[in-house]
Amino acid sequence: MEHVNQTKVMRRMNFRLFKNSLSKYIFLLATLFGLVVLAILIYRVVSQGIAWIDLDFITGKLSTQPERAGIMGAILGTFWLMLVVAPVTMFFGVGTAIYLEIYAKKGRLQGIIQTNIANLAGVPSIVYGILGLTVFVRVMDFGNVILAGGLTMSLLILPIVIVASQEAIRAVPQHLSEASYGMGATKWQTIKNVILPVSLPGIMTGAILSLSRAIGETAPLVVIGIPALLMPFPGGILDKFTVLPMQIYYWTLDSSLVAEYANLAAATIIVLLVALLILNSSAIVIRNKFQRKY
Repeated sequence: MEHVNQTKVMRRMNFRLFKNSLSKYIFLLATLFGLVVLAILIYRVVSQGIAWIDLDFITGKLSTQPERAGIMGAILGTFWLMLVVAPVTMFFGVGTAIYLEIYAKKGRLQGIIQTNIANLAGVPSIVYGILGLTVFVRVMDFGNVILAGGLTMSLLILPIVIVASQEAIRAVPQHLSEASYGMGATKWQTIKNVILPVSLPGIMTGAILSLSRAIGETAPLVVIGIPALLMPFPGGILDKFTVLPMQIYYWTLDSSLVAEYANLAAATIIVLLVALLILNSSAIVIRNKFQRKY
């Protein structure tokens, strides 16, 4: 009887080991598949666009002639867009997270707000474009300028910044804030001098990664009518503009008519990937710097 039981136990153990090995190889194949597809995509883009990147391409204006086209207008438009998105998102995102985590009473209402914020993070970006078109372009009559585009993109990434900031604030050790209160500090003094400095690496990391998403989004800007036509360089938040993803989108469409536009789109993708790489790397540097400090 004992021999039979031992045999059953061994069979179960062998079956579990087999499932473990099978799962490991399935996950390995899934990872390799993603890496191979990414490598093919990067190779295709780099091989097609790297020869088109030069100083004239970076600093030039848009042109109907592919060999004379440049992306400085799109670069400046992206820069001005981020000048609107970054402060608006940080102020309202971090402020909302502080209120929900520290000031708001725990209860059903806070739970409803939390659930809705989490759900908003998963709403398709084109829905935010429709909201921006209705509120900022038509109701507030901003038109399709940088300010309207920036506020629309702020709505898009605001839930992500709120959730990331809340997680960073929750990660602050409770004894630090209790020690501050014990020394007679007010709630705001504790937030300013203890909670925010300690949670800043997580907040900044989430904010920068959210800005990276905003830089690469196209659908909301298409909905609010951002053009990709020949235009002067934008010089303020009330100017019309275009951005790098929009330029890639329109050049990809035009590549069916003129083959050179596909090369211009690939070159612009390389520039955009470099910008995203710099942003994501800065998020890692900021996080490591403040983690060592605090």
